[in-house]
Amino acid sequence: MLIRKMTVEDIPKLALLYKQFWNEDSCVETMIKQFEKLQKSNTHILLSAVENGELIGSVMGIICEDLYGKCEPFMVIENMIVDEKYRRKGVGRAVIQEIEKQAMDLNCTLIILVTETNRDDACSFYASLGYDPDTHKGFKKKLK
Repeated sequence: MLIRKMTVEDIPKLALLYKQFWNEDSCVETMIKQFEKLQKSNTHILLSAVENGELIGSVMGIICEDLYGKCEPFMVIENMIVDEKYRRKGVGRAVIQEIEKQAMDLNCTLIILVTETNRDDACSFYASLGYDPDTHKGFKKKLK
């Protein structure tokens, strides 16, 4: 398995992974436009896990600048996904470890992520990687 920067060629398969997980269609053309925009920014890290040329997982890290304390950056992790055929095989751990490494290389002081509270598998997974569910409480409000 290889963890690497996402490429535009990964986008159609990424749309399928999102469909597999959320059972919602994503417009590949719109995703490609957004990907190209994000690629040009220095605030987003998009990683792909690939095996035998096939996308099997992905994660996005967003670098946020802080205006408090020492004004050091932090990262928010979003859109973590692993193909259901590859779950519990180290793919998620590998992409999280790589995004953490890149966050440290960028001097991020911490990583924030949210997952649904009813996703016991995801909650256990993140806790096993050192993410503490008991230090903060997150909230989410849908606007659309």
